[in-house]
Amino acid sequence: MLGTIIGVVILFATGVWHVGAPEMHGIVMQSPQPVANFTLMGAGETPVSLRDFRGKVVLLYFGYTYCPDVCPATMVELKQAMETLGKEADEVQVLMVSVDPERDTPESLQEYVSYFHPSFIGLTGTESEVLAAATPLGVFFEKSEGTAATGYLIDHTATVLAIDKKGYLRLVYPFGTTGNDIAADLHEIIND
Repeated sequence: MLGTIIGVVILFATGVWHVGAPEMHGIVMQSPQPVANFTLMGAGETPVSLRDFRGKVVLLYFGYTYCPDVCPATMVELKQAMETLGKEADEVQVLMVSVDPERDTPESLQEYVSYFHPSFIGLTGTESEVLAAATPLGVFFEKSEGTAATGYLIDHTATVLAIDKKGYLRLVYPFGTTGNDIAADLHEIIND
């Protein structure tokens, strides 16, 4: 009996036996709140609602196809996360909502996100519909001056939001979070 107690003490002391919640790489919501449902247009003018994905973990990103840097870099990391998850990726849905509905049609947006991963879904709507989806989540966007080649740019929040299977916002990933770190967190949320 004494040997068992000593063994357990050694496991705790060396950190081999970890007790408590795993350390997450994203910003953890201390009091997760349900995310309000919204409906936007997908490819083929198909209405798509956030609640359509209950039972899956949703990675929600607000960006646009003409974005020169942050958006494609983020999409590459989301692709990496899905590849790292392997079979568990079936439990995750990546949604990119366009903050540039003037230029991003449902079809062009879907073509853009599919370039990164075939399961990704692009959504758009009117500016007021996108604003109604973004604002409660703390997502900001506005037009800014661009070059003659780009026409205009959109300044926007560059975070990825992780929504659990029950529709609660669990984590927020700042720009630059790696796909491997996102995948590690998703593994925990999927199996929660």
